[in-house]
Amino acid sequence: MKRFQATLHSFPEVVGAYRMTGDLDYVLRVRVADVPAYDAFYKRLTSRISVSDISASFVMEEIKETTAVPL
Repeated sequence: MKRFQATLHSFPEVVGAYRMTGDLDYVLRVRVADVPAYDAFYKRLTSRISVSDISASFVMEEIKETTAVPL
């Protein structure tokens, strides 16, 4: 677990990492320029930590993203 967390902290592309309930153990939010950049990230990540199953989804269009919280 410590190695996994340290590895994620060492990747600037990882902008969010969450331990989940349900079918997925972890969800990573990763910012990369394009699919080849994701592939390079994926290869670097899996060369440093052992992963049994990975699935990826890509944002096609950003509709809304904010960190503002209405008070």
